[in-house]
Amino acid sequence: MIFNESVKSTRKEEMINITPLVEKALHKSGIHSGISVVYVPHTTAGVTINENADPDVPRDILMGFRHAIPSSLPYAHAEGNSDAHLKAAITGSSVTIIVEEGRLQLGTWQGIFFCEFDGPRERRIYIKFLS
Repeated sequence: MIFNESVKSTRKEEMINITPLVEKALHKSGIHSGISVVYVPHTTAGVTINENADPDVPRDILMGFRHAIPSSLPYAHAEGNSDAHLKAAITGSSVTIIVEEGRLQLGTWQGIFFCEFDGPRERRIYIKFLS
């Protein structure tokens, strides 16, 4: 079974903690041991695992991306969102998390983040559990 979830961003660039969404899907799946794959089917958004204890960390990540990949370069892509494509390529479109005893095996400070680089938009997230 694939869980097809929706996430709505409210800013051009945003990191949204989707760990509770994945945990809810895990509970519904009934899987106790296996892996979870979280996949984002978009070319200007991504998914990553990083610190969720300090809200400054996601803000710093976005700031770092803005400095490393500015939107003001003379990109050829006509839509004006080439920087978003580059950020999504670096972030990646999926993460895999081990599931044991019905729980995601994330580190103490880790969370799963949907990374919006071309919002605000409503986006899809696919979650698959394998036992």
